[in-house]
Amino acid sequence: MRDRTEVLELAVLGRLADGPLHGYELRKRLVTDLGVFRTLSFGSLYPRLRSLADRGLVTASGTAELPHPLAGRRSRVVYELTPEGKEHLAAALAVAEPTAWEDDAFDVRFSLFAATEPSTRLHILEGRRTRVLERREAYRLASARGRERRDAYTLELQRHGLELLDRELGWLDGLIASERAGSERTGSERATPNPSTPPAAAPSSDGTT
Repeated sequence: MRDRTEVLELAVLGRLADGPLHGYELRKRLVTDLGVFRTLSFGSLYPRLRSLADRGLVTASGTAELPHPLAGRRSRVVYELTPEGKEHLAAALAVAEPTAWEDDAFDVRFSLFAATEPSTRLHILEGRRTRVLERREAYRLASARGRERRDAYTLELQRHGLELLDRELGWLDGLIASERAGSERTGSERATPNPSTPPAAAPSSDGTT
């Protein structure tokens, strides 16, 4: 995902994967589910929906006219994923490139982890952890320089910033541990024979069983 536009498109496809939505409800879910879109306007959302529709990833169909408090009666358009849209979403969720763990994209990708392969989830979480560690170290170095020239409020703001980074690291460590434990359990279950299935008889020396 190279820019915020692609991040928004992925978020839209992810929300529509749960079922058809009209534009008002789609915006509401994006705003309430993802803080990165808390200021999302219809002027930003609808061009992306039109672009997705032009590329065959979503369909847009009008519904019966519904009452609207500001404009009397008006129809609403319902958006739905197409088969091509579902394939596009699945392909996007299979990718774990460095941009996937940057701030805006990480929130969207994390919100879609239920539809993401475990190995990809783990890769993104580990990438995010590395990025936060780098940011914390840079923050510490910047805070240490010129400390004596900063007022108490600026120092308090810097302390708060470091605390937030430390908390995110702890959160990520817990998630990574859970993902690894889940992978180990899955691997163990695959390697353990099913006790309800009797083992095949070993061949005798004459080739019969």
